[in-house]
Amino acid sequence: MKDVVLHVKGVQKKIRRKPIIHDVSFDVYAGEIFGFLGPNGSGKTTTIRMLVDLIKPTAGTIEVCGFNIDREPEQALRHIGCIVENPEVYTYMTGWENLEQFARMQEGIDTARIKEVVEIVGLDQRIHDKVKTYSLGMRQRLGIAQALLGRPRLLILDEPTNGLDPKGIKELREFVRMLADQGMSVFISSHLLSEIQLMCDRVAIISRGTVLAVGTVEELVAQAGDYVVWQFDQPEAGRELLSSDKEIRFVVDGEHRIEESLLAAMEQPVVTVMPEQRIPEVVKMAVQASIGVRSVQHISPTLEQLFLNMTEGESIE
Repeated sequence: MKDVVLHVKGVQKKIRRKPIIHDVSFDVYAGEIFGFLGPNGSGKTTTIRMLVDLIKPTAGTIEVCGFNIDREPEQALRHIGCIVENPEVYTYMTGWENLEQFARMQEGIDTARIKEVVEIVGLDQRIHDKVKTYSLGMRQRLGIAQALLGRPRLLILDEPTNGLDPKGIKELREFVRMLADQGMSVFISSHLLSEIQLMCDRVAIISRGTVLAVGTVEELVAQAGDYVVWQFDQPEAGRELLSSDKEIRFVVDGEHRIEESLLAAMEQPVVTVMPEQRIPEVVKMAVQASIGVRSVQHISPTLEQLFLNMTEGESIE
């Protein structure tokens, strides 16, 4: 059983008697990257602010490394490094001077530790330059270095890919994986679903203040069901052949969760739900009926399609 670094159970929040967070529960384990997804106004940022004790929950429990954040905030927060929204740095100072400034706010942070985090985030070549000369990606890494100074077991990143170019996003993804491989837990809120799918070990989907699902990306995507898409040289005859099989169900436009760009490249595709192991048998039946099978594809929904399905098409932040 993996160690639970962050335990969130039944968390609720009311603001001016209006429920904002209804019921949020999940665990984050040691050494995993945990994604937190939700549409605009779903309660993501409010939840993060409760995790780091910026606001108090109305009900429920938040524990960090076994410490209750309400009763033992100092002990709990000692294990958290966090960047909420954009990293706050002094642009007229060098990167090193910024880290020295933040180190003074914590006990036990010496020059050796500053040098260590600089090497971890890969800023050793530019750390003595003014921050105003840094790219957005470099500022993001400086912010993460700041969050790592206190040797946290949990790193919370709120929308860390905002404004980064593809190269910066790839570097961030590799860097976050390196931290997780070293045993750190990383909690990431992001609106880039494709990046979450590439980056995270497990994901929580939140909508209207309630967590709808928690699991690995593979587990959650499997819940959405897979599709088998056929192309025949005689589309009507192929459709008739498939309709004679009780194990095969047709999926009409608007019902499926397949990217439209995939179907747009196909000529008269037939979207079905059927047991994957039946595909060779159906192909053989088509050949025997002199119906040419131009292509057959087994397509799994993406995390984005699952998200839209679960949140009923709400736009994401």
